[in-house]
Amino acid sequence: MGELFDLTGKVAIITGSSRGIGKAIAERMAEHGAKVTISSRKAGPCDEVAAEINARHPGAAIAVPANISSKDDLQNLVDETRKAFGKVDILVCNAASNPYYGPMSGIADDQFRKILENNVIANNWLINMVAPEMRERKDGSIVIISSIGGLRGTSVIGAYAISKAADMQLARNLAQELSPDNIRVNCIAPGLVKTDFAKALWDTPEGEKRASSGTPLRRLGEPDDIAGGAVFLASKAGGWMTGQTIVIDGGSTS
Repeated sequence: MGELFDLTGKVAIITGSSRGIGKAIAERMAEHGAKVTISSRKAGPCDEVAAEINARHPGAAIAVPANISSKDDLQNLVDETRKAFGKVDILVCNAASNPYYGPMSGIADDQFRKILENNVIANNWLINMVAPEMRERKDGSIVIISSIGGLRGTSVIGAYAISKAADMQLARNLAQELSPDNIRVNCIAPGLVKTDFAKALWDTPEGEKRASSGTPLRRLGEPDDIAGGAVFLASKAGGWMTGQTIVIDGGSTS
């Protein structure tokens, strides 16, 4: 079983990896042998996570801050990863934005645009930056972190849910384009995970009880619950999966 999940010799970029789900994915990929690039907007938190990983796995991590709204930042992220590790084998598009909570009738145009640009368009930018070298090698794995919000209606995070549904379609489209060159493109759709990004939904005992009550496993997700799925998709174990969305939500959409 170790060989199926072995990432030795692989290089991964994980956006939004200074905390939460992205951090857990980076830590677990490094644990399975990959070199990882830690990236989020601020340099300090990226440096801290890279240092933590390098303390356990010397030389396994670098930190490259990037704002996903900047195409130049994303190109620099790819360039610096290649400079440090020589290539990119795995891309995890985890970073996302949600600046608005409320009905669709109240969202401002600039908020809607920001959600779509950061959660969908930026993913397409970054994927197209790494895809050519993957095509040349005939090998690569791309994982987009979507959300179960993209599977059902919502009256409060509608634009975010639209962007996450679009990410699932982006994975399907790109799978059709890239899979003939052995590049796999998949999504993970988490349920509610205990991260800072979703803190408003679970940050009190009452809130956590209410949020988990509709989940058959009767608990919220932890970042590691999602990290295992990402390791699977990036490794030989997920070698015959592409264009799919894995739902990891404690059974809440069952």
